[in-house]
Amino acid sequence: MNLTISGHHLDVTPAIREYVQNKLERITRHFDQVIDSHVILCIDNLTQKDKRQKAEINLRVAGKILHITSAAHDLYAAIDMLMDRLDRQVVKYKQMLQNHSHTALKRLTEEGGDEAPATA
Repeated sequence: MNLTISGHHLDVTPAIREYVQNKLERITRHFDQVIDSHVILCIDNLTQKDKRQKAEINLRVAGKILHITSAAHDLYAAIDMLMDRLDRQVVKYKQMLQNHSHTALKRLTEEGGDEAPATA
């Protein structure tokens, strides 16, 4: 998996980079078909002081691009919320893939008549 971390109006320190990498390991445990991810961390100049820190991610998996954004008062809290949302989206996408292939297999067996007739 290719990982790109960039900062907008802030410097990405090695501690922040390692924190993001550790959080992304949880995602790859659930779904190992991640192609690449691009994380953007920024500080907005908003009047609301509680939601200035923002984290975004574009996660490219086989067949789809997941884009998630979160904002919080602290950058680490924004990253945590981002990874929680991303984790739910990846699990949902994985279940959709599994259910889709399962229904296709069920449809094939119904059409093909490969099942033996039930005897009483």
